[in-house]
Amino acid sequence: MFGLFARKGPFTARVSPSGESIPVKAGDNLLKAALDAGLAWPHNCRVGSCGQCRSRLVSGKIKPLSDFSYVLDGADLDDGMILACQACLRSDVEIEVELDQPPVALSAAKTVSGCIAGSRQLTHDILELRVRLDEPLPHYLAGQYADISVPGVVDQPRSYSFACAPENEAAGHVSFHIRHVPNGRMTGWLHGGNRDGQKVTVSGPYGSFWLRESPAPMLCIAGGSGMAPIKALLEQVSSQGFRRKVTYIFGARTRDDLYCLDEMGAIENRGNGQFHFLPVLSREPESSGWDGLRGRCTEILSLDRFADIRDSHAYLCGPPAMIDSAVQCLTGAGLSEKNIFYDKFLDASHLSAGRA
Repeated sequence: MFGLFARKGPFTARVSPSGESIPVKAGDNLLKAALDAGLAWPHNCRVGSCGQCRSRLVSGKIKPLSDFSYVLDGADLDDGMILACQACLRSDVEIEVELDQPPVALSAAKTVSGCIAGSRQLTHDILELRVRLDEPLPHYLAGQYADISVPGVVDQPRSYSFACAPENEAAGHVSFHIRHVPNGRMTGWLHGGNRDGQKVTVSGPYGSFWLRESPAPMLCIAGGSGMAPIKALLEQVSSQGFRRKVTYIFGARTRDDLYCLDEMGAIENRGNGQFHFLPVLSREPESSGWDGLRGRCTEILSLDRFADIRDSHAYLCGPPAMIDSAVQCLTGAGLSEKNIFYDKFLDASHLSAGRA
């Protein structure tokens, strides 16, 4: 009988060691409440796959929205670790988590309307999408992403990284690189014809993938549309005058899958010898005359040019298998995991709501 009168919220989450206290509305997960409050809670996918929003439940009760054991190991679970994006509150709670330290104060995410202002094909399966917004989004950081939905066409939001640093974007616009995912409803629709003028909604910004201020060498690794957030980061580094050595390894299948070469060349010209772009092809025919690097992008990390890996900061963007392989290579070479920052691009083949 007592359960009939159980409190359903709102609840309060006290966050240590920061001392923050945030309201959590009934039905909202813990991560959503934190982001709505402008907290720099570590996160990436927001659907329980990446594990970056992990935090420790010190006291109180939650309702898991999914099985944490798919992402967290036994030791984590024994220690009271939870996934904030998959936790609804059943009481006031105390949560232990190290909040990120963004270079500027984060604003709460916002949903705005807009329309597709144009698109252009970058490769056979990647297009650039430009959206004109009816009102500005909160200021985003290079490397972050937004959710896009198309009312009446694809109502379930899909996540795409901003393809330009905010200072390089046209006023009132945002742009994205979108890869055609086989059987992807959103990407199939976008790649299927001219969508100029179509009304869309854009929510954001999201993600904790942004530039960490440091003099440490910067190693970027990306594949496919992972170019977008790395390009945005590089534009930021370029605008700051390249105060650090930067190497960017971009993995592609063939030369037909390479893109943004002019943009990389322009950044390299401004780099004063500090920036090196290294495309690596995994399926380029031997007879093509390609004299660049071959193989997978993680396979060249043992070359002599990367002797400073252990002292670097690494920024990784792409599919989960590539990210996991890169992390294994980098930590094996002595790079601390705390200096590895990544954005896993999850699509319809990984989960029901992703970049598809």
